[in-house]
Amino acid sequence: VLFRSKIIDHLIEAHGRKRIAFLRGPDGNEDSMWRERGYREALLAHKIKIDSKLISQGNFDEEDAYLAIKSMLDKGIKLDAVFAGDDDSAIGVISALLSAGLKVPRDVAVVGFDDAPPARFSNPPLTTIPADIDGAGHIAAQMLIELINKGKTQSLALLPTELVIRKSCGCK
Repeated sequence: VLFRSKIIDHLIEAHGRKRIAFLRGPDGNEDSMWRERGYREALLAHKIKIDSKLISQGNFDEEDAYLAIKSMLDKGIKLDAVFAGDDDSAIGVISALLSAGLKVPRDVAVVGFDDAPPARFSNPPLTTIPADIDGAGHIAAQMLIELINKGKTQSLALLPTELVIRKSCGCK
């Protein structure tokens, strides 16, 4: 199953970004695992080599994300975009980049996931992917009913995603 990340495709295709960092969520978090898989598949589809130095723990946490990006920059790791595992992490990323004297999105584009309420008020406003909590709940309920009625159900359900384009990626 190809699970390419639309947000990574957008950074590459619309903005020519190639050194895209990814900040994972907490260890063992399934959402983080799928987001990383999408990140990796999108890079490979665009024939961009996966650089392990561009992958770090953000833990879905502003401070951890801030420290992860600060560490990359302190080590001289070159990056031109960051896909934060969630919007809270993206806010920490923006803060770290600004503290280092970099401009978002001119120097480094930043994107997140969840479309949390603060995303549209960040500076710059955050490009993100809304998490379809209602859709996930609906599908989970359908799967539970199917399991109860038939004794089995599908083991995986992937929901479609849409981009919410704002200024942090370089658009608008």
